[in-house]
Parts: sequence; C-alpha cells; structure tokens
Amino acid sequence: MRVSYQELSETLRRALLTTGLEPDRAALCARLIADSTCDGVPSHGLNLFPRLMTMIRTGVVDAAARAARVSVSGAVERWDGRGGVGALNAYEAMDAAIERSREHRIGCVALANTNHWMRGGTYGWQAAGRGAIAICWTNTLPNLPPWGADAPRIGNNPLVIAVPRASGHVVLDMAMSQFSYGALAAYRSRGEPLPVPGGFDSTGQLTRDPAAIEASGRPLPIGFWKGSGLSIMLDTIAAVLSGGRATHQIAARPEEETGVSQVFVAIDVASLADRDEVTRVADAILADLHVRYPGQRTVETRARNLAEGIPVDPSAWQFARTCAAAQ
Repeated sequence: MRVSYQELSETLRRALLTTGLEPDRAALCARLIADSTCDGVPSHGLNLFPRLMTMIRTGVVDAAARAARVSVSGAVERWDGRGGVGALNAYEAMDAAIERSREHRIGCVALANTNHWMRGGTYGWQAAGRGAIAICWTNTLPNLPPWGADAPRIGNNPLVIAVPRASGHVVLDMAMSQFSYGALAAYRSRGEPLPVPGGFDSTGQLTRDPAAIEASGRPLPIGFWKGSGLSIMLDTIAAVLSGGRATHQIAARPEEETGVSQVFVAIDVASLADRDEVTRVADAILADLHVRYPGQRTVETRARNLAEGIPVDPSAWQFARTCAAAQ
C-alpha cells in the first residue's frame, strides 16, 4: 500500500493536533515523521507513531513542553528537554548547535530529560542541508547486552555522522547492534530472515531469525566487544555533558522510556580555510570505493517514493487515520 507524501504528512499533522501540540509544532513533527518514512525508514517513522501517541496520552511525553537552554560555556550549551516530544527537541537542539557553530566554528548542544528522537539520521540530514558536519547520538533504555553478558544493561545508542556534499550528502546512521530493534521488527513483519546473523536466540546460538532475537533480547553488538565499548562511551559522554540520565537510570519498558540524554555537535564548513576541500576529499574517497556510500540509498529511495507513493504499514496507517479523524 502506498500513499502520497502530502497525504501522509497531512494525516500525521491532523493526528498530532489532537494531542494539544501547537499548529506549527504539529506540522514540523508530522514532516519529520513523514520524511523518515519517505526515506525508507518507516521503523523510525510511521511505524513508531502509535508508540509516540500512546506515550503522549499516558503522560510519559508532555506535548506542551518545549526544550530550553539552561547554561552556556563557550561553544557548548546544555539544554533541558522537559520531557517534551523527542523529535521536536532534537530538531531544535541540532538547530541551536548549527547556530553556535557559526560563531565558534564548532557548536555542541547536550540535551537532557528528552524522549525518543525517532530517526536519528534526521538530524544529520538537517545539519548537512545547512552546510555543517554533524555528529550526534542518544542513549536509550537498557536493551543491549554488553559483550560477554546475556542480560541487557547497555543501550543500543544510535550514532549519526554527516558530511555535506553538493552531489549528495554523506550520512551515516547506525545503532550499536548489528540490527536495530526497528529493523528486526521490519524483517519479522515481512517474514524475512536477516541477511547476516544479528543476535542470539534463547539457547545462546547466533541466528538470522529476527523474532528469536526479539524474544531473547540479545541483539549482537556491532564489532562484538567494540560495539559494546562504544555504547558505554557514548552513554557516558551524553550523561556527563547534558547532566542527564545514563542508560542504567532509564526505564526498561519501551512505552516508559523517557529522560534520555543526547548530544548534537555541528562543525561549520563555511568557516574552514578551504571549504571546498570537504567536498573534494569526500568525492575522492567515494569515487575509489565503487560501492554505495552512507546516505546514497536514502536519496534514491526518497526520489522513488515521492514519485510512486510511500509504502506504509496498513495497521500503522489506519491508526494515524483514526487519530486524524478525531481532530
């Protein structure tokens, strides 16, 4: 089933208005979710929308709250998300980091007390579109076992790195597990095995069965012990810089996951001595690879879906339409 971008974003906007979000914020949030779905990441777009609405209705997410800057030290700002809508908080935080980089060449916003940011790559595309290099990440609830353990104690902390480029931005958006939980759910719903082993089943055997990994709660860290270590470091830095919670302080149930900590770093390319060098280096590297670069598939998927319509999960789409009808 496919729907147009306009129909998807308008339906989401109307649904979000029922939560009490101000019209301009409802429109922005709808656009961010629609963009993620259009770009081929429905697991962190439309498919995550029912969870967002549920968390607003139960009071875990405060639709009326707006993130606020609480301190500034040079190029670094500390913000309080006030339990508001995670995607909106993240978008505003990255925007502030970009503005800070215009003054200091580099800007950093550390955001505490926020919520799930939906697709992390959104904020890499946001920065690259404004001519900035970006590095951002978030911690999460404990949903990934550290290497050598079988109980989830660290977060699947997504990391995003983006480099602006005239012929196509380079944007890496990766979780700390071989497959994110959203990707596991997508493979399961399609009835497809994973292309490579993505975690352990209940007997401790590596498997390509997404449902078995979801049931065991044991996805495989990227790079084995290296991904485990990187997760711990990202969590530590996010909590320290923001003054917020670390993974072990966050509720373990997805519907109760709140108070996460995030970091948004922007580097102003325009302020570099040779701004064109960024593009030249990126072009030279990518030309020698002869394979897809991070972000290339996204651009291709976006163009195809804008032309042909965006594939949507029937149940998630019906949920959005039902919410919108109540507006």
